[in-house]
Amino acid sequence: MTVNLARYKPTGEYVTIRRINLEACSNEMVTFLQGELHVSKLFSHPNIVPYRATFISDNELWVVTSFMAYGSAKDLIGTHFMDGMNELAIAYILQGVLKALDYIHHMGYVHRSVKASHILISMDGKVYLSGLRSNLSMISHGQRQRAVHDFPKYSVKVLPWLSPEVLQQNLQGYDAKSDIYSVGITACELANGHVPFKDMPATQMLLEKLNGTVPCLLDTSTIPAEELTMSPSRSIANPSLNDSLATSNLRPSNGDSPSHPYHRTFSPHFHHFVEQCLQRNPDARPNASTLLNHSFFKQIKRRASEALPELLRPVTPITNFEGSQSQDPSGIFSLVTDLEGLEVDDWEF
Repeated sequence: MTVNLARYKPTGEYVTIRRINLEACSNEMVTFLQGELHVSKLFSHPNIVPYRATFISDNELWVVTSFMAYGSAKDLIGTHFMDGMNELAIAYILQGVLKALDYIHHMGYVHRSVKASHILISMDGKVYLSGLRSNLSMISHGQRQRAVHDFPKYSVKVLPWLSPEVLQQNLQGYDAKSDIYSVGITACELANGHVPFKDMPATQMLLEKLNGTVPCLLDTSTIPAEELTMSPSRSIANPSLNDSLATSNLRPSNGDSPSHPYHRTFSPHFHHFVEQCLQRNPDARPNASTLLNHSFFKQIKRRASEALPELLRPVTPITNFEGSQSQDPSGIFSLVTDLEGLEVDDWEF
């Protein structure tokens, strides 16, 4: 798969084009992609990433989506918020995710891939949920099923976020409440700077989840005081982080000893929100609509488009593309004139 940047001529808006070589895809993968495109045409919601156009050129499938100038939430915690984001920013992000999930669930689907890398933020601070290719319909023969049993395909990278009942693969199956568990894991990911269970073998992870191990927010209420006085180690949150970068980020300007990165306190409302999402029994978890009325979101006073850009500082959206165009060895630019029947000449590459 190749991703290119393009500009839509009538508006000057930047978009991304995902190009997938269909000849290199198995029949199963092609069916998988067809499901994604079907769902993208079915869904229309302000918090679900919009698909602007899809078409086939030669042996490639082209999927055109809006360009997200802040990237994904995973990009943000991987580059600027390695120890986690602030609570209010997380509240805005999770509110957008839950609004999208509420819509998806009402449409009779389970998302099955809620995680930080599937949460995108546009230049104007709007939150979008992506990852539609993992969506599964709970409607069969015109009737909504109480549970489904299909295990997500190509799910190795999403295992830490999956609920115990999805991983268990028993006769009871799972429903939309499995997405709520994933929201809880994602909340920990955004707050702590890393996803729970991420370095754990799959079998051990399953046992931990089935035995009721519940991840939590890392702060002064969950970490013993003696640990908070120890020298901070960034290897826990991000083992690949360059040591010198970690040290420079943690060194205060006044020369005092650096404080522990988790020497902070999240609100009781945030802790309760995560606990509700991560209930072992899916029946005990609130649905997305109920969670949107949780006290955790009472701190939100403005629209995300007004508040998020401020809360994400010093991060700035990508707006300068000068020099980003490289040579075109695969002839992408010349393809435009060959696709006049698809009205692709509106795009500027």
